[in-house]
Amino acid sequence: MGFADRIRALFGRVRPGDAEFYEDLADLLVEGDLGASLAMEVSETLRKNCAAKGISGDSAIRAELKAILFGFGLAGTFEPEIDSFNIFLVLGVNGVGKTTSVAKLAARFAAKSGSDKIVLAAGDTFRAAAIDQLKHHGERLGIKVVAQEQGSDPAAVIYDSISAALSDGVQTVIADTAGRMHTRSDLIRELGKIDRIITTRVPGANIKRFLVIDATTGQNGLRQAEIFGSAVHVDGLILTKFDSSAKGGLVLAIAKGLGIPTAWVGTGERYEDLKPFVLETFLDDFIGK
Repeated sequence: MGFADRIRALFGRVRPGDAEFYEDLADLLVEGDLGASLAMEVSETLRKNCAAKGISGDSAIRAELKAILFGFGLAGTFEPEIDSFNIFLVLGVNGVGKTTSVAKLAARFAAKSGSDKIVLAAGDTFRAAAIDQLKHHGERLGIKVVAQEQGSDPAAVIYDSISAALSDGVQTVIADTAGRMHTRSDLIRELGKIDRIITTRVPGANIKRFLVIDATTGQNGLRQAEIFGSAVHVDGLILTKFDSSAKGGLVLAIAKGLGIPTAWVGTGERYEDLKPFVLETFLDDFIGK
């Protein structure tokens, strides 16, 4: 049963307005990956609003719940700027779909600008499989991939990618990065070095850093956002593996706690299965229309 179905079941099992309803709603929102604090805040705000406004009935209370959640969510729109040099860094732990997200972004941007206007940087040099995977995507999409051997300096790979793009008159570089998090200090040093490289190599470039979060991760995703955010400024989230079984409420918790908007949502393995995040549509899926 999907999360929205469980919300519907709650409305059908307990009469909205009863104390038990708000307690059960808070518990369910915790399971929906909002986190205990935010779940309690949402439930209590809903209770107070319904009492103050005289709201009753399933549809009216559900609409008020959606309005409250809407106030916590953040959506961001990120596309290459025509008159700028664009650098998109894709960050995240191993296994969340980072490299695939790089390819999906490349496919989306190439559909508008052409595949010859994009360069991919195989900056996850920790895993040979990540390099090979990105090369494979590059071949399928007809997009140039700059890569070095496993174990190479990621910052050097990204530097070379930027240089290749500038030499070829290409305006957009999309860079994969290593997903390991052995220690927080290692992550900060590596990402900090990459950040310095890109900001000094192309002053004034449109630089965006996307953190990939697995929709099934739960509240651990908030911790990942905190750690990566301590290393570099995170501009937006890419939520992957978001289907009927995933809840995805952690994007609301991350927006509320860290102010990071969600930019993209991945719902499948195909290149076209990456869509801009629309908060209202997400909430319709989250709690049901």
